[in-house]
Amino acid sequence: MGAQKYGKIGGLEFAAVRVKCASMTDVSTLFDAAVIGGGPAGLAAAISLAQTGARTALVARRAPYADNRTTALLGASVDLLESLDVWPRCQDKAAALEVMRLVDDTGRLFRAPEVRFSCHEIALDAFGYNIDNRSLMLALEERAAELPGLVRFDDEAENIVVGADDVAIRTASAQFLSARLVVGADGRHSLCREAAGIEVTRRELAQTALTFNLGHARPHRNVSTEFHTPHGPCVFVPLPGDRSSVVWVSAPAEAERLAGLSDEDLSAAIEKQSHSILGRMNVAPGRHLFPLAIERPKSFARDRIALVGEAAHVIPPIGAQGLNLGLRDAADIARLAGDAIAAGQDPGADDVLKRYDRARRPDILSRTFAIDIANRSLLNDFLPLQPVRAVGMHLLGAIGPLRRFAMREGLTPTWRR
Repeated sequence: MGAQKYGKIGGLEFAAVRVKCASMTDVSTLFDAAVIGGGPAGLAAAISLAQTGARTALVARRAPYADNRTTALLGASVDLLESLDVWPRCQDKAAALEVMRLVDDTGRLFRAPEVRFSCHEIALDAFGYNIDNRSLMLALEERAAELPGLVRFDDEAENIVVGADDVAIRTASAQFLSARLVVGADGRHSLCREAAGIEVTRRELAQTALTFNLGHARPHRNVSTEFHTPHGPCVFVPLPGDRSSVVWVSAPAEAERLAGLSDEDLSAAIEKQSHSILGRMNVAPGRHLFPLAIERPKSFARDRIALVGEAAHVIPPIGAQGLNLGLRDAADIARLAGDAIAAGQDPGADDVLKRYDRARRPDILSRTFAIDIANRSLLNDFLPLQPVRAVGMHLLGAIGPLRRFAMREGLTPTWRR
């Protein structure tokens, strides 16, 4: 079974879903909005929508979050979580990011100078905070459970049927609901995106990210360090105490080899890669491999369905943009849907979705382009390009106004200020 538009292939079964939902509409199964997917972006969207007064459904299984990955939340994301009463519940589990170092570790003939960005140069206490995803998810789940206007379906969406006036949803356990607006936060293999008939372009990258956490002998002093290697970045991001999270991007075969090392051997390998800037290192349990890709849908909203998070964009883990983009998706769709409801309008109407697409398109496309170019510049061995990259990095580090512009733009796009 899959997602189909009402009246298309699979008509009898999907028509039955719509009839079932229609028969239950009068007993409160019609929601203003339904969010499909319970990751951080989906939970943030559901909470944001419910706080606007929209009667909201969240369709997502509750599952223990054992993953030890972390997320670097930049300024605007922290502001959003503050407004949702989520950040006070987890901020003590986060480490501030006050300085970001970019180090050319390519070993090429023309190497770029080190660039340091300090939050204090643009009058901030921190660029953002790095937090383990488990603590963030627990805080989001706790807040979601408190909202009377947010109804949780502890289930997975199995069928999504787009109609003229609403979207019908059947869950895996045969629960039925419908909503005037559906927010697809169901990841890169999005059922919601399929239901809306939105095509996606994909480009697989010959890179894999290995992620893990570690302890180290020297304090990180709230400095995040990104080593640029010929195969991609290797990033050390502060965690509370003398700990950091690591995203190590390399060729797929090398990433597999590293992931298969013993704790002792991987600790030695990552200490060597870091040039011992944090002293002796000890890898913590839990490693994850992620093949990298760039994915972008042809549109970000259509037929009463708006996409957020990885349903709307997949990018390499460079510059901490992934979830931060997803949280901006959540904030924008909640704002636009809330405005429509407050004005007595349909939150899933075409004009609302077009406004959402216009709001998200420049942000997503510009970030995707910048990250793609930065990544390509590391992988390209073409000699004439090496001095170009080196000069660009030199100018970024040496010219104060340019450096400050880059810092502000990295935190919040110009058009959102």
